[in-house]
Amino acid sequence: MSLIILLPLLGGVAAGFTRNISMAKKIALFVAGLELIATLIVVQWFDAAQGHRFQLVEQHAWIPSLNIQFLIGVDGISVLFLPMSALLTLVALIASWNSVQHLTRFHFALLLVMEGATMGVLVALDMMLFFLFWELILPPIFFLIGLWGGGPERRGAAMKYMLYMVFSGVPLLFAFIMLGVNHAMQTGGSIPLNLSFSFPVLLDTYMSDDLQRVIFILLLTGFAVKAPLVPFHTWLPTTAVEAPTQLTALLVGLKLGAYGMLRFAMPLTPHASVEYAWVLGILGAITFTYAAMIALQQTNLRRLLAYASISHVGLVIVGIATLNMQGIQGAIFQLLNFTLIASCLILIAGFIQHRLGSTELIHLGGLAKVMPRLTSFFFLFAVASIGVPGTSGFPAEFLLIVGALTAHPGLGVAALLGAILGAAYMLSFVRRAFFGPIVHVSVHQVQDLRSREFGLLCVPALLVLFFGFFPDLVMDINRLAAESWLGRLTN
Repeated sequence: MSLIILLPLLGGVAAGFTRNISMAKKIALFVAGLELIATLIVVQWFDAAQGHRFQLVEQHAWIPSLNIQFLIGVDGISVLFLPMSALLTLVALIASWNSVQHLTRFHFALLLVMEGATMGVLVALDMMLFFLFWELILPPIFFLIGLWGGGPERRGAAMKYMLYMVFSGVPLLFAFIMLGVNHAMQTGGSIPLNLSFSFPVLLDTYMSDDLQRVIFILLLTGFAVKAPLVPFHTWLPTTAVEAPTQLTALLVGLKLGAYGMLRFAMPLTPHASVEYAWVLGILGAITFTYAAMIALQQTNLRRLLAYASISHVGLVIVGIATLNMQGIQGAIFQLLNFTLIASCLILIAGFIQHRLGSTELIHLGGLAKVMPRLTSFFFLFAVASIGVPGTSGFPAEFLLIVGALTAHPGLGVAALLGAILGAAYMLSFVRRAFFGPIVHVSVHQVQDLRSREFGLLCVPALLVLFFGFFPDLVMDINRLAAESWLGRLTN
């Protein structure tokens, strides 16, 4: 477990200090591939029959004076995010193989550091350790946007992202400190010595309802910015247009804010979560409806995909707020889907940008005639994103809608409306951009997917189809963890 955190971090240092650019690329590729293998071994060792328990736990003293530990492990909720995140990083790394022409070693080093920090977020079971990795993700993203962004306002986008994320970290840190102090007060000891930030320990620590409400609001605010949810969403469309494609793919594929809500916010404050589930449901419904209506008006493909990502996050939050098995499992499934579907759509948009210099609708049209392979992949991921049967998007979206209908008819109707709007904006753009007559002369000379790009998209495409036909392979792993999660909130 420590290896999946340390390997990318050490690989990033090695790639950054290697003088030869070609060797730095090879080191990054080797480390990313090795990381994927390591995460698959973790899944192999994971016992789904004990999926509600934390497994492969490692615990070491880190800051003994404050009882902060290096405590990591996985359960049925988190384990599948490891290989999916590793696969996404590998795909993003390969996609940027020839597109980065300056500071190449630094670029690949930052991608690996970001991967190591992401793995830390996914496996951390000490709240201060989680916060360390949460903040460690920010510097690589800031430099990736500012140094390699393709838009004229990339430095402004980098600063905007950093300010939003720094703001989100403040309420999280306050909440974690309050949790540790509450544990010390409940155990009757002195605050420095009896502090505890261990997630399993905090789950069993008594907390008054008033304190739960405060901590829930703090955690909701912090994670809502990262998710992002309305009204904290504006950083993502800006970043999607200005940032390099591979980074945008990582940002839309790794929804750590929604993961944090599912992993920490709800279980740590069960009474407040049940009390304010309706607020969470309304916030999610507003997010996916508002973002879907904005997406309908977009003429830029990258911006459309950013709003589509925000809309889908809103639906995930609705699933979490349903407090039933269908909603919870649908939310987990959809978060996993982001690493395959949303990220690959962004990568394909990047391929179009690289060839035509734009993803504005006015420069597109008739792409299917000259780029049939790219169009086929885009269409597959597009229909998966709107939940067409036979793709992994269908079981996830079906569970989310059923969960919403079960929780409240009004919420279910809103979820159905969101699904309809999603199909409207996606299929409408596909029709205008890929089919019909060629309206721009540069489209005639454009090249279809190269062999490397074709191979890059094959694995995610096959996984989308595979999990579409065999969704139980995912749901069986998280079933017991979801039941335990739900039991904590409803008991």
